[in-house]
Amino acid sequence: QVQLVESGGGLVQAGGSLRLSCAASGRTFSSYTMGWFRQAPGKEREFLAAIRWSAGTTYHADSVKGRFTISRDSAKNTVYLQMNTLKPEDTAVYYCAAARSTSISISYAYTVPQKYDYWGQGTQVTVSS
Repeated sequence: QVQLVESGGGLVQAGGSLRLSCAASGRTFSSYTMGWFRQAPGKEREFLAAIRWSAGTTYHADSVKGRFTISRDSAKNTVYLQMNTLKPEDTAVYYCAAARSTSISISYAYTVPQKYDYWGQGTQVTVSS
């Protein structure tokens, strides 16, 4: 059974940094694409970044490009989201998700929640002004 467990959220002041972790278990993820999303109260779930586990290819949403970076550690079966220069509008619940990889590019198909088969429980990030 696939399990994704996020950690690393918390309260941080504007301008600060956090690194979120997503520990993946239950299968081999080399054929998966891993994504990070967030959802603020009253808003839709928003795509942030994704990574092809095997190749390490990444894609970041324009809204976070240059501030957030996705990466993975295959030895630890963990995906990370490094978040720098945080802003109050980054406050949300952050989710890790997994989807089977295909030949379709990340930017074309893997930026919507519906593409993903497995989700973590989420971790709260609160940025104070």
